[in-house]
Amino acid sequence: MKVKAKKHLGQHFLRDVQVAERIASALTGHKGYRKVLEIGPGTGMLTQFLLKNERVETTVIEIDRESVGYLKSHFPELSPRIIEADFLNWQPAGWPEFAVIGNFPYNISSQIFFRVLGYRDQVPEVVCMLQREVARRIASPPGNKEYGILSVLLQAFYDITYLFTVPPGAFAPPPKVQSGVIRLVRNATSELDCDEKLFFSVVKTAFNQRRKTLRNALKPMGVVPEHPLLDKRAEQLGVPEFVALTRLIQAARDQ
Repeated sequence: MKVKAKKHLGQHFLRDVQVAERIASALTGHKGYRKVLEIGPGTGMLTQFLLKNERVETTVIEIDRESVGYLKSHFPELSPRIIEADFLNWQPAGWPEFAVIGNFPYNISSQIFFRVLGYRDQVPEVVCMLQREVARRIASPPGNKEYGILSVLLQAFYDITYLFTVPPGAFAPPPKVQSGVIRLVRNATSELDCDEKLFFSVVKTAFNQRRKTLRNALKPMGVVPEHPLLDKRAEQLGVPEFVALTRLIQAARDQ
């Protein structure tokens, strides 16, 4: 089957069949899920390989009407499982565990990950392609400039692996940047050993002024206890240290 390529909503569509097959095969089946949701399938370059996986049932969610029409015409067996909606507003109520996969639009990739975090107990695995800079940041360990807010928040609940880089020529039209494919696998953390809402706030505030020590960066939060952690910068702390810092701040507020 020949699948055409186009671009909409800030998304560049794959034209490289081998890359699409490689992305589809990166799903591990972690925790034995039986459903896969592809975000933004466009004209089905990745979808065609997902449909060959007899172990899972593939559903796609697509906001573009032209793409929906194309998918129904070229993948008739998929028609009952095409959700015409925006993933950022969609609610997977009643769904069992499901994996998420897709070529994420560069301009909303961060928003997609925050949605995934909200449904993390339903999403045991994510395989996605996005701007390489963002992909590397998400997979980055503490201690370097790539490490940031999404790194901490996602690594709190997922083990993340950077899989491979995709050059601009794999897309039509070619983007001005390289892309990266990453895999997120749900870890054993059911809940954080601290107030989760405060944890998110601490992480975001700490990285808002990442060049400053945490003692200065966290001043907008009010009460900041004395502790050696505060002599460090945000990029130097892993998830356990941010959890400890959150507990310290909560304890100081409770006094």
